[in-house]
Amino acid sequence: MPIVRWRPITDFQTLRDEMDRRFNEFYRTFGEDTDAVCDCYPLVDVKETKDDFVVTAELPGVAKDDVKIHISDDVLTIKGEKKEEKKEKDHNYHRIERSYGKFQRSFTLPVPVQNDKVKAAYKDGILTITLPKKEEVKPKEISISVS
Repeated sequence: MPIVRWRPITDFQTLRDEMDRRFNEFYRTFGEDTDAVCDCYPLVDVKETKDDFVVTAELPGVAKDDVKIHISDDVLTIKGEKKEEKKEKDHNYHRIERSYGKFQRSFTLPVPVQNDKVKAAYKDGILTITLPKKEEVKPKEISISVS
């Protein structure tokens, strides 16, 4: 068995860093402040095509009326609230893992979009936002003439 030099300062710092990381994860997921805005929810996919951007967000358990979408200065913001179900007093909960509360996500779009032509659809807990690019930023194909 090899002899390893003990470095208490380094070992304690590593332990502290790990504990800090764990506490941060805990409070980010199960924070005491139910009015806090979570930066990690909803989960989204942002896809770019030739003509537009498509943002797909997962919002299970969120009512359509509890979601708001704003676009300002090429920044898309999705915000809303996932409301907690009424807890009955005569029930004992053994585990509560689902999170509730307000959420907000913002995305800076890399090119200008046509704000007046943005469309949003909501079905089965999936929000799909289509943001058409402005004509001047769409790629143009230039034909080559033969002389």
